Amino acid sequence: MAEAKAKQAGDGKARRKVVPTHMAHFVVKTAQYEKMIDWYLTFFDGEVVFSNEIATFLTFDQEHHRVAIVNMPGLLPQRDDTAGVHHVAFSLASLEDLLENYKRLKERSILPWWCVNHGPTTSMYYKDPDGSQVEFQTDNYETFGETAEFMKSQAYADNVGGVDFDPEELVRQFEAGIAVDFLLKRPDVRG
Repeated sequence: MAEAKAKQAGDGKARRKVVPTHMAHFVVKTAQYEKMIDWYLTFFDGEVVFSNEIATFLTFDQEHHRVAIVNMPGLLPQRDDTAGVHHVAFSLASLEDLLENYKRLKERSILPWWCVNHGPTTSMYYKDPDGSQVEFQTDNYETFGETAEFMKSQAYADNVGGVDFDPEELVRQFEAGIAVDFLLKRPDVRG
């Protein structure tokens, strides 16, 4: 595995590391323009910042746009046997938020196709009308250090994918008052 090294210019001087401050947005191209706009508006409980017959820009927070949808009639459907981005993930603040969001989307007939406790996160994966995957997740640990410690464990190495869960059962357990720390812990490593 490659180790991170300080970058040097051609003159041998070390350069400071420059990293993004945050992910600004992602762009989807589609032949199902109106359907995709409606889906992403509902999915993110967002608002339209700009829209015309070519492109629509959506936001759900202080950023001027988080999603851009580009109208490209005639595109072929996505295929699972081609290379590309697998999914885009968005973090929610808590398990409560993840479950409230699940219930909100369910009321609008948007259901996750995969629900899994990866260990570091509890995650719900959805597919937009074109088949692109978008994940909502919540962190299972309070700190990066705790998450990193779990990711170094044999339990994680043995099962990187995680343990699937039934979202309805998780909602039931949460609403019954079962401790959040217990619910967030991956079932195969609970004490």
